[in-house]
Amino acid sequence: MSRYPHRPARSRIAAWAAALGLLLGAVAATSHADAREPASDPDTLLPVELATVGVDSHSGLPIALLRDPESGEVVPIVIGTDQARAILLAMQEVDVPRPMTHDLMVSLMTELDAKLERAIVDGLEDGTYLGMLELRVPGEGAPRRIDARPSDALALAVRTGAPIAVAPEILEADVPFDFQPPGDDEIVTALGITVIEARADLREALGLPDEAGVLVSRAEGAAAEAGLEQGALILEVNGRSPETPIDFLEAVGTTPDEEEAELRFWLDGETHTITLPTDVPVLPDDEDAIQA
Repeated sequence: MSRYPHRPARSRIAAWAAALGLLLGAVAATSHADAREPASDPDTLLPVELATVGVDSHSGLPIALLRDPESGEVVPIVIGTDQARAILLAMQEVDVPRPMTHDLMVSLMTELDAKLERAIVDGLEDGTYLGMLELRVPGEGAPRRIDARPSDALALAVRTGAPIAVAPEILEADVPFDFQPPGDDEIVTALGITVIEARADLREALGLPDEAGVLVSRAEGAAAEAGLEQGALILEVNGRSPETPIDFLEAVGTTPDEEEAELRFWLDGETHTITLPTDVPVLPDDEDAIQA
């Protein structure tokens, strides 16, 4: 015999719908009451570029490295293991058979016609980084700011191309770290250029020259406009020859103040030299770039 009294199917469905409505209403009310104010003035936030993710060998925790275009330094942000994997998959442009959590969030924003304007890291309290999503909703004059873990905000930013902004105190925190790449598939982005190791199999397949360098997997912004594209081999950055993606990031960081980075690269049998601003690249304002 059933433990539960018999109830017509229509009645049960109505009851479940009512209960779900009450639950969603309670969650919405609680979220509104507990909404967090930004820890820093949104107008003082500074743009940074998500360079890569890996592990801090001191703590064993996953970290994201953010490049500060003003100082040339990189700043570590502690993130979750799942979020680190999500960021890596997006940077590597890996297609997954079914939507992951952050893919689902992007789809939800798309269906609601919402735009992720900025992924924000607005504070550091008791060793915990604070984050927010800055969303633009149709018909509303001011953006909505939603409390979020910085790791989730970064995972969404790398999927949508949304800018990343951090509080000045984050850049000034001077947190010590010892970066270790995530296994053999090291990948780094700087100046809008994403690079990977130029492995022997890739060199053979692409007919790359027998010179030290890193392989371009994607180029955006000024780098793309200057002729840099997928398949190029970056031979030098500011006179330094990068052998690994992290070498590339460090070489970009040596660019003198108020000067442009100088890059020499090989592409289609020819060698080119270009200069690029160290600012965070501005991506095209289209649905594929920053529209969630």
